[in-house]
Amino acid sequence: MALDAERIRKDFPILESVYNGKKLVYLDNAATTQKPRQVIDRISEYYRTYNANIHRGMYAISVKATEEYVRSKEMAAKFINAGSYREIIYTRNTTESLNVLALALGEKLSRGDTVLISTMEHHSNIVPWQMLARRKGIALEYVDVAEDKSSLDMEGLKAKLERKPKIVSMTMASNVLGTVNDAKAITRLAHGAGATVILDGAQHVPHMRTDVKELGCDFLAFSSHKMLGPSGIGVLYGKEELLESMEPVLGGGDMIRSVDFQSSTWNELPWKFEAGTSNIEGGIGFGAAIEYLNGIGMDNVKAHEDELTAYALKRFSEIKGMKVHGLKGDRFGERIGVMSFSIDGAHPHDIAQVFDSEGIAIRAGHHCAMPLVTSVLNEDSVARMSFYVYNGKEDIDKVVDAVRKVKAVLKIKD
Repeated sequence: MALDAERIRKDFPILESVYNGKKLVYLDNAATTQKPRQVIDRISEYYRTYNANIHRGMYAISVKATEEYVRSKEMAAKFINAGSYREIIYTRNTTESLNVLALALGEKLSRGDTVLISTMEHHSNIVPWQMLARRKGIALEYVDVAEDKSSLDMEGLKAKLERKPKIVSMTMASNVLGTVNDAKAITRLAHGAGATVILDGAQHVPHMRTDVKELGCDFLAFSSHKMLGPSGIGVLYGKEELLESMEPVLGGGDMIRSVDFQSSTWNELPWKFEAGTSNIEGGIGFGAAIEYLNGIGMDNVKAHEDELTAYALKRFSEIKGMKVHGLKGDRFGERIGVMSFSIDGAHPHDIAQVFDSEGIAIRAGHHCAMPLVTSVLNEDSVARMSFYVYNGKEDIDKVVDAVRKVKAVLKIKD
């Protein structure tokens, strides 16, 4: 069943907003997505009717809050086909999930051990490993982007794996190029070399079916706010036996079983990794977002984005001086609806400002992937648009009109 973007848009109050006399066209979904009424109402209901701390009280509203929070974890586990909610750790976001892993797994690494990542990573999958390298003297190595400047160099990956890295941490989909990497193959090859495998799913999980059992990865990180849920809640999935073997990196309330003046013992999973008062409303709202996406169907989400991507690539190919980075041609199915682009003679910030005057929200900059943008794409910055379930072909048509206005305002000749 095809996704009905026009009907879906009616669930998002913010999309009725008018800016500069134009109805908002929101195309910054790779940064964060908008929230449907169903999510907003679920969070409001929590605050209005059963606001209480979880795991703390024997009274009715505390029990209700605990049940709804745990239910959201069960839903998250099912969404990615994890074994159980014991494998779902709530963090603040993908970045925190990756930092937790760098800290926890880093304790087991020794000087000279290698961590392998790629040149298309978000800063959140670069900086924690750089910090670990400085702290413990490990080697941080990179798999390059292929000559097409769009896809991962799989032969280069195989060559790097011959050095037997301890950890391989890779993005599943680039937030700049939109490229969907072959995470299953990456995992299989890395496991064959004896490595622990971490997948950054921030740009993958919201856009297509993600099955951790099928992938075989050891850990997966993703965020609620990129998939219609609230900010401040992220997921760290880990295989249960691996989470059991890891030491927590945060200490305090709720993550303990017992405490005396000299020592402590840890709570059971997943609470062992969740110190202090949880983002209860975030977890509950995240559950509502998962329900919403399940109602659409993730295969329908991916098919809709593929259709928009194909249409956008066709329209943009007709515009002289507009360069779209990433895979093109009939390979649009290998990418998510993220398009970074340049216009000859226009700075990305100027492009974004002109777009804003037309009511179109896009992003401009290096998109927290500075090494990729500057060293691989050889750009100081790029403009980026990104699609989601409430976007339609008419939004792309408005982008085409906005590009024409950019050229007119900046007096760029065709």
